[in-house]
Amino acid sequence: MMQLAVSGANGFVGRALCRILHDAGHGVTALVRRPSSVEQGTLELVIPDDHFASIAHGNPAVGHIDTFVHLAARVHVMQDCAADPLVEYRAVNVTGTLNAASAALKAGARRFVFVSSVKALGEGEPGRPWREDDRPSPTDPYGISKFEAEQALLAFGEEYRMEIAIVRPPLVYGPGVRANFLGLMRAIARGIPLPIGKVDARRSMVFLGNLADGLRALATDSRPVHGVYHVTDGDDLTVAGMARAIGDALGRPARLIPIPVGLLRGFGHMTGKVAQVERLTCPLRMSAVRLHEELGWTPPWTVAQGLAETARAFNAEHTQ
Repeated sequence: MMQLAVSGANGFVGRALCRILHDAGHGVTALVRRPSSVEQGTLELVIPDDHFASIAHGNPAVGHIDTFVHLAARVHVMQDCAADPLVEYRAVNVTGTLNAASAALKAGARRFVFVSSVKALGEGEPGRPWREDDRPSPTDPYGISKFEAEQALLAFGEEYRMEIAIVRPPLVYGPGVRANFLGLMRAIARGIPLPIGKVDARRSMVFLGNLADGLRALATDSRPVHGVYHVTDGDDLTVAGMARAIGDALGRPARLIPIPVGLLRGFGHMTGKVAQVERLTCPLRMSAVRLHEELGWTPPWTVAQGLAETARAFNAEHTQ
C-alpha cells in the first residue's frame, strides 16, 4: 500500500481519482481549499488558498507521502476578466505547482504527477495526432502557463532527483461533466437541431474513469516514470460522430443539420466567434503510446461505455 496526496481532490477528476486509489487499497490525503465530502476513507486536509505556499516548506499534517498528484489549477476561462490573465494563470499554475512540488519533496515523495492539459500543446494539431515528444506551441494564457509549469517541474525533478510525470488529457467527460460537453448533451436531449452534420474533424477525448485509472497507474506503479504522457480513450470520434454517440447513449437521436464547414467558418467571422468555430471544426488528436509501452496500461472503458455512464448520470440528474 502507498500513501498519496491529491490536490484538488474535491474536483471533477479529483473525486474520481481518490475513489479509485482508495478502492485499490492506497492511503489518500485529500488537499482541499474548503471543507467538503471527499471519498470515504480518505484523509481530508484543508489548506489556505495561497497557491500551496503555506505547505511548500513542509507541514506535519501532510505526513509522509510516496506520490503527490497535482490537480489543483486555475482552469481555462472562456471570458477572463483579469487585467492580465497570464499573470493570474502563472501565479496558480506555475508558482503554485512548484510550491506543491516543494511540499511533496518535504513530505518524502519520490514521484510527482502533474495534470497538465492538451492546451499546453496548442489549439490545433500539426496535421497528425500530437505525439508525446512533440514541441508544444501554446497560444493562450492558460496553455502557456501549463507548458511553463511542465518545464519548471522537469527542471525541479532533475535538481532534486524526483520522478516527474506530466499528464496531458484532452477533453474529459463523465458523470458530472460541465461546460461545453454538458451544453451539448442538453441540446441533444431537448432535440435542438445542431449545424454540425458535416463536421468530420476528429477530436481525442478521455472518459473520467480512464483518466483516473491512468493517473493511478502513473502514481503507483513501481517502475520508474518520467516526462510527458498522453491519456485518451484511444478512439477519436468526429464531432458529428460524437454528437450521434451522445444521442445514442441518451436515447434521443441527435438532430444534425449538414451545413458545410465553410459556411460555419463564415458565420464565425460574421459574428466574431472565429475561435469558437475553429475549435469546433478543426481536428485535435493525441497519440497516447507511452503508458501502454512502459506500464502496459490500456483504457478500461470504451467510448460507448463511458458515454453510457455519462448519459445515465445526466438522465438521473435531469429527471429528478
